[in-house]
Amino acid sequence: MTESDKQREAVLRNFFDARGRLVGMPAKLGKRRVVLEHVVCAFEPGVKYPELEVNAILRSFYDDYVVLRRSLIDAGLMGRDNGYYWRTGGYVAV
Repeated sequence: MTESDKQREAVLRNFFDARGRLVGMPAKLGKRRVVLEHVVCAFEPGVKYPELEVNAILRSFYDDYVVLRRSLIDAGLMGRDNGYYWRTGGYVAV
């Protein structure tokens, strides 16, 4: 495991509880990016999701799903148009 992987894992341990729920949004941009890249993996690349489905998925991570949704868009990890959302970035397992 690389040092970068260890740092990523440490951020995820600090900001997610044992159930996978986000306990708080990191203030530091680097840590916030790690958290958001983890969350965006809940969305399948190439799939457009209606807003209600996005909200339900994000609510499973964090009660303030609106802030989480906006953060994903602002970070360039999700796109939005006419009430539909899609993944635009983040890690993809191949």
